[in-house]
Amino acid sequence: MIAHVSGVVAEKFGQSVIVDVHGLGYEVHVATLDYDSALLGEEVKFYTYHHIREQSQELFGFTSLMAKKLFELLIGVQGVGPKAALAILSLADSETVRNAIALSDSTYLSKASGVGKKTAERVVVDLSDKVGVVTALIQQTPVSSASVSDEATEALMALGFNLADAMAALEKVPSDLSTADRVTQALRGRN
Repeated sequence: MIAHVSGVVAEKFGQSVIVDVHGLGYEVHVATLDYDSALLGEEVKFYTYHHIREQSQELFGFTSLMAKKLFELLIGVQGVGPKAALAILSLADSETVRNAIALSDSTYLSKASGVGKKTAERVVVDLSDKVGVVTALIQQTPVSSASVSDEATEALMALGFNLADAMAALEKVPSDLSTADRVTQALRGRN
């Protein structure tokens, strides 16, 4: 399993980025926002999902761990393959897509290339309770020590927390600590 790829953007084509890792090029399929932000010759890090089929192997990459986890939830839905999941994540940033699922907005999801109305409705039915509540409903005030794009929040979500629980666990943890220390303190505070 290839968990992440870090290196220099060597080439871009279609919806793929070739990342040069010490002379070895990895082709990584990415969502539109990640594709647009990957600049030739610049350092990048993609969290990857290694998709293995009988006749091929593909890497799907994401600049945030939360996007990767949402991708994994999406491909768990019957009828949603990796390409359709990537198309859904190409609609907007991962938080906007997550909110659309939480709000049961199948019309928005059906705008993704190759995703029909029935598939979008299945995504909403299967995942609306798994993605957590809408971000705007979690906090009516600005988030101080934990934010949606925070690495500590993403790490807790990788450990199985939903977004609301991850943000609540980090609420009283000082934001000036390292990511590892913040996650450790959040986990200790939960017990």
